[in-house]
Amino acid sequence: MITATRTTSQLLEGLLDPGNRPVWAEFDARYRPILRSWSLRLGLSEADADDIAQETLTRFVQDYRSGKYDPAKGRLRAWLIGIARYRIIDRRRSLARSPARVSAIDPVAGEQELDRVWDQEHRAAILREAMDRLREETALGQSTIDAFVRFALDGRSAAEVAREIGISADSVYAAKKRCLCRLREIVSMLEDRDELPSPGSD
Repeated sequence: MITATRTTSQLLEGLLDPGNRPVWAEFDARYRPILRSWSLRLGLSEADADDIAQETLTRFVQDYRSGKYDPAKGRLRAWLIGIARYRIIDRRRSLARSPARVSAIDPVAGEQELDRVWDQEHRAAILREAMDRLREETALGQSTIDAFVRFALDGRSAAEVAREIGISADSVYAAKKRCLCRLREIVSMLEDRDELPSPGSD
């Protein structure tokens, strides 16, 4: 798994160098899943969503390197949505005669609605990455993480989880508290990482 540690500003700076493959890989890993799930929410097939994500990322990097995108003048999300939106419209025009391909959300819907869907998918991506990082965090211990997942995420009783793992029920509750605390820290870090500075900030 790619260790995504660069801020969005650092990623954008690195993307100016066509030979910087690690930066491209991290940018791709961060935004491709969001673009893909966002497209699926608009009713595209998995194959079409994959295509839209690829086309959007490729076009964005081309536009950015040619100076068309200025981070000080707008959010990265809005630029990516704009590119993807036009590609989805073109794709749907070519599928207009297929009644089975009906979108749950019209890609020509208002920006507020498209932003809302993006924010939901971005939040889901952050939570998935946070859970991945939590699982890789050896300081908590595997039994602690297992107890948290089974109790807090799978919805099983503390007594049942305690029997399976071989710990006390109190330890299950303690595991939930420790993992939630660490998850909040990771989520906060990832949100800060993904946020572009406001125009005029240092």
